Amino acid sequence: MKAKSIQQILLPPAPHMVGDGFRVHNFFPTGYNIGKNRMSPFFMMDYNSKIDFSPRENPRGVGVHPHRGFETVTIVYHGKVAHHDSTGNSGVISEGDVQWMTAASGILHKEYHEEEFSKKGGPFQMIQLWVNLPAKDKMSKPKYQAITNDQLGKYQLDNGGVVEVIAGEFKGVKGAASTFTPIEMYNAKIKKGAAVTFDLPENFNTGILVVEGAVKVNGEKAPADNFILFKNEGETISIEAEEDSILFVISGEPINEPIAAYGPFLMNTHEELEQALEDFNKGKFGYLED
Repeated sequence: MKAKSIQQILLPPAPHMVGDGFRVHNFFPTGYNIGKNRMSPFFMMDYNSKIDFSPRENPRGVGVHPHRGFETVTIVYHGKVAHHDSTGNSGVISEGDVQWMTAASGILHKEYHEEEFSKKGGPFQMIQLWVNLPAKDKMSKPKYQAITNDQLGKYQLDNGGVVEVIAGEFKGVKGAASTFTPIEMYNAKIKKGAAVTFDLPENFNTGILVVEGAVKVNGEKAPADNFILFKNEGETISIEAEEDSILFVISGEPINEPIAAYGPFLMNTHEELEQALEDFNKGKFGYLED
């Protein structure tokens, strides 16, 4: 197999606040203006690099807001995130857990620091991805996958490291999440001096975020908080860990359809965006108290 070519190793863009609880670097689509389709089916990636929040009685976060036409995937590395939505789902995403929310035809939700974490404060680190849905599934029923760390597929590496399989399959170990289109998504925890290889389809859009540590990727150095964007050339990615490291690996089959995006809506046409806004204003996304 041929090595998958690196297009660019991206520094974290300047951070901005989402609500008052999430200080994020947006790697795409706007952070580096790489285009709405470049990482399809992944439309957006916000990365809250590790920071300390001071204790607070009133939890920080984001109030009630709508979504339609895509899925949100939230992965927590430090801290805890609480969630409520208009379908009646609620829960807490703890360290190592994943929440996969399918907004699809429309949902209201809010997310904020979990109450006890907020009172104590401390390190906070997480990722949120927006995963696009194909046109045929955009108006399907909303659903919710709360995936605890012990439910993730886990491939144990020889040196004590582990590849946690969120979606797809790694060396025969299947991921916990169900997806609408072919997606590979892993957390790879690699010990210093160890190596691991990923074989991913040439046509899949692929990227790796270095969450912790420092690695060599196909021989090129990549430190913490950097994102490696790959060309659609070759299949094999070779990782050597220069420190104990955590990598977030995403790879997916592109959805070759038009994208119309406006705020919290991700559709195929401008007319569908107008319909989403009208439906939201008419209360068709349900009700959720702020």
